[in-house]
Amino acid sequence: MTVTSSGATDRRTDRFTGRMAAALLALSIAQFLVALDYSIIYVALPSIGSGLDLPPEQLQWVVSAYAVFFASFLMVGGRAADLIGPQRLFFLALGLFGVGSLAAGLAGEQWLLVVSRAAQGVGAAGLTPAMLALIGSVFPAGPVRARALAIWGAIGAVGLAAGVLIGGVLTAVLSWRWVFFVNVPLIAVTVVLALRALPVGSRSATSVRHLNVPGAALFTSAVLLLVAALTQAAVAGWTAPSCLGCLAGSVVLGAVWAVHDRRGTAPLVPPMLLRVRSLAGGSVMSALYMASVGAEFFLITLFLQDVWGYGPLGAGIAFLPLAVSVVAGNLVTGRLVGPWGIRATLATGFAVGAAGLALLGLGTGGGDYWTAVLPGLFVSGLGQGMAFAGMYIAGTKDVPDDDQGTASAVLTTTQYTGGAMGLAVLVLVLGDTPAPSAFGHAYALTAVLALCAAAVALRVLSPAVPSAAGTAGDER
Repeated sequence: MTVTSSGATDRRTDRFTGRMAAALLALSIAQFLVALDYSIIYVALPSIGSGLDLPPEQLQWVVSAYAVFFASFLMVGGRAADLIGPQRLFFLALGLFGVGSLAAGLAGEQWLLVVSRAAQGVGAAGLTPAMLALIGSVFPAGPVRARALAIWGAIGAVGLAAGVLIGGVLTAVLSWRWVFFVNVPLIAVTVVLALRALPVGSRSATSVRHLNVPGAALFTSAVLLLVAALTQAAVAGWTAPSCLGCLAGSVVLGAVWAVHDRRGTAPLVPPMLLRVRSLAGGSVMSALYMASVGAEFFLITLFLQDVWGYGPLGAGIAFLPLAVSVVAGNLVTGRLVGPWGIRATLATGFAVGAAGLALLGLGTGGGDYWTAVLPGLFVSGLGQGMAFAGMYIAGTKDVPDDDQGTASAVLTTTQYTGGAMGLAVLVLVLGDTPAPSAFGHAYALTAVLALCAAAVALRVLSPAVPSAAGTAGDER
């Protein structure tokens, strides 16, 4: 095996090298951070509210600021990764994420906490496409890249599940501020590993002049207003003036962006990507994933604390089986993708996730943790681990290496926008003071959405099973 001048490994290799393993570790820690900060905040919210004297409707923005700015800036981050180089963007985004984490932990007022969470979201929006573009440059197309994506994706699912556990432990033992401070040492380790293992960027920093700034501004503003409208719908209702105004603004700016991008010389989303069937299908599945199995973090946390009276530590520990089953789901995916193909594997993962959500819904009717919650956690976690890893393999497998950053941004933008939309609908289903029956209805809705994702996988993806010698790119 040889190493190119850019530091990437020879494309003929069919196994991980030491440098690949180090690069994957650095990228996996960064992915863990991005996912962790989405879910770690939930069990800490009551403590944040009491510490900063915030009412529930204002606490919503501590959660939403991260998701809103993450979803809004993903496409800009994806295009920047393709233009200025993913390694440069990786370090810039990681630095911003670290500054935002430190500022959030030190915040003494709501406005500073919300601004810091927004900075974390923008940093995460740069990290995600940079990470996927780096996976495309470090790992050869085929089984090696598919395995790397599966591991990287599973770490993200573990981060989502472990965030609730870690948040509960840190809040109960130390302080809610440590749900942000915990990122700093992880970022330091990531930087050290990345400096040694990631390929040196080959694109000139002056390439940023080719970024379609007006198009980026229009797109970012449209997504920002859309997610803000969904957030307002969850807080004030769909007919609230703030919700309707943001929604109208999003539609107008989105239409203007579409016209501008079609006529421009440097479109934010290359037209070729819009014709990639697997990317379109992966984007739909990403949105349905976060609105279904991804929403169980919110539902379970709320059920355990508000209905059953769990504290932050107890609620966090209750999620431990979910994290374990997510890892098991990833291991199952690694064994099934080869003989089954990504189509059947993804459909099975979503179907298993739907079964787990249905079990959780049945558990709201009565019982204790061991009989009403634990079985659903295990089953849904298994499906979640399978689906999260498979979505990125399916969505990026037919995309050229030079457009991997933009493609990954499309996938993650739809994922978190779908999550915001699902959360808004679930809040309406639950009502102001949700009863156990309302949680049953919410779980039933998420189970249906997971089945819809399974149907998309069967409808859009090719049924072909790749041979052992084939590549991921050959699986059409």
